[in-house]
Amino acid sequence: MAHTPSTASLDHGALFIVSAPSGAGKTSLVKALLERVDRIGVSVSHTTRAMRPGEADGVNYHFVDDAAFEAMIARGEFFEHARVFDRYYGTSHRAVSEKRDNGEDVILEIDWQGARQTRAVCPDAISIFILPPSREALESRLQGRGQDDDEIIARRMRDAVSEMSHYDEFDYVVINDDFDEALRDFESIIRAERVRRERIGKAQAALLEALVTS
Repeated sequence: MAHTPSTASLDHGALFIVSAPSGAGKTSLVKALLERVDRIGVSVSHTTRAMRPGEADGVNYHFVDDAAFEAMIARGEFFEHARVFDRYYGTSHRAVSEKRDNGEDVILEIDWQGARQTRAVCPDAISIFILPPSREALESRLQGRGQDDDEIIARRMRDAVSEMSHYDEFDYVVINDDFDEALRDFESIIRAERVRRERIGKAQAALLEALVTS
């Protein structure tokens, strides 16, 4: 059987922005996607928020204090950064470029503010917004975590409504009602973007020339 050329030779990975309000299921969808799709990883962001139970420094986030984060801002080390819930979050240039230069696609799990900054710096980034099926479902998910009191949940719901109002700035929208269906939609976006003509044209230039040259 003839060997079918693979897109694994892509010399520069794609950048995927994934945003969602808290409780929409973004983290679970990204985790499941990583188990199904190869050559893709999540950039580990820096944050000044406290480490939560079960998290590890350098795995979930790089946990730093305000002074260290602000020094990194001053040195221009961030690809994007924002202040959310009175805490800093940011993605370093190095975290993104090293993965992409090695041919790995990169997911940035960031809010709409960070997404705007990223698109300004990297216009070829592909953006995906994940929505809950309803406000009631979102509130139920936030309550089900058992991590926050009613006041914090109410604040998160207000912020979620504000966050969701920016869905129309994104290339794709995935509604996470049925998890398996949402995951299929999410995976389809990644795989479809990998075979865009522009990307294949660069990655498989020699093959395409050989196929069409008389």
